[in-house]
Formats: sequence, structure tokens, C-alpha cells
Amino acid sequence: MLYREGPDGEKLSAIGFGCMRLPQKAGLIDEKEAIREIHHAIEKGINYFDTAVPYHLGASEPFLGRALAGGLREKVNIATKLPHWAVKSRDDMDAILERQLANLQTDRIDYYLLHSIAADSWAKLKNLGVKDFLKDAKRCGKIRHYGFSYHGDKRSFKEILDDFDWEFCQVQYNYIDADSQAGTEGIEYAGRKGIPVIVMEPLHGGILAKNLPKDVIDIFDSAPVKQTP
Repeated sequence: MLYREGPDGEKLSAIGFGCMRLPQKAGLIDEKEAIREIHHAIEKGINYFDTAVPYHLGASEPFLGRALAGGLREKVNIATKLPHWAVKSRDDMDAILERQLANLQTDRIDYYLLHSIAADSWAKLKNLGVKDFLKDAKRCGKIRHYGFSYHGDKRSFKEILDDFDWEFCQVQYNYIDADSQAGTEGIEYAGRKGIPVIVMEPLHGGILAKNLPKDVIDIFDSAPVKQTP
């Protein structure tokens, strides 16, 4: 496994494990198979696991907590997110975080993100005191690092980056999204500010790994290094 350096110098696996599209049976998480996959990932050196409140209709966080029981939790970093749409007050932020800690069966969240914020949701959260919330949660050890995930345009991405002392951010990025959302331009801007970037959707939810058009397959086949998409 290759590793990258995180905000405080710790080593994070170059590939993370997302818990938004876990294997399912009859519309529910197939716990046996999903746990097998998570344990296999840890054995292969993956140490970053990403979840969120709405994933699998609320079942993802509690499942991940169960999957990491028995000592595995201490081997990995957990990332989850504050659902801004559910926040109406500062008290809501604290209550949501406490529920997430309980769901994940842990005393701290390693990487805590404001989920898919945009200019308007960021303004709302600021007015409700989210900056103090994040700093307070870190100070008391309930989160280790704070950041945000983003799906909007480049201009708002840069404005949000400039508006707080973020420790990391997360953007959608792959070879068809280089010019959309934050894109290459946004990633380079974050890099100049020294803010680590975590990439989500590197295969666009799996779309880029299967049923590729022939002309795209031909490009991969013509490359000197033979790799899967």
C-alpha cells in the first residue's frame, strides 16, 4: 500500500474505503460480505474509512462501528460528516456529533467534515456557530481534524477555503471531472494554501471501471503501462 501524509504528518493510505455503496441484500447492507471486504481492506493496508449520516439510509455509520469492533478501530482513521441540512442550532451540531460517536462506537472521529457544503449552507452554518463548534470539538478530543466535502463551483470552493483555517477538504475528482466542480483548478488552489485534499468518486461511483466505450478502452490498451481504469 502507498501512503500519503495527513494534516499532522500521519500516514494515510492512498486508497480509502468508502461506505456509501456497501454490498446489499434485499435493499439492506449485506453485513457478512461488507465486513469481509472491510477486514480484507485493513489487512491490505487501507486505514481510512469514510461514512456519513445519510449513507444506506442511516445504516452506514452503525454498521461501520460494528465492523471495526474487536480492536480494529484503533488501526484505522474514521471520517464522517455533519449533515448541514439537519442543523438548525449550535445544539443540533453537538447532538449530531454525540449520536455519531455512539453509532461508530468510538470516542473520537479522526476526520470530521461539513457534508457537501455550498456558499449558502456555509453561510448558514457560520451564523449558527460552526467554527466554534469545530474548534471546541477538537479541543475536547471528539474530533481530530476538521474539513468539508464539496460539490459546487470553483469560485465558491475558493471562497470557502479562504474563510476558515481548514485542516483538509474533500472533492470529487477523476479523469472526466477535471474541469467540473472544484476540479484541477480547485485542487491546485488548495495545494498552494497547504490544505490537504482527499478525493472522492475517483471512479465516479464505479462507472469509470465498467462498460467503457471502445474508444476509451483503446486508449487504455495503447498505454505502455497495462492497468485497469
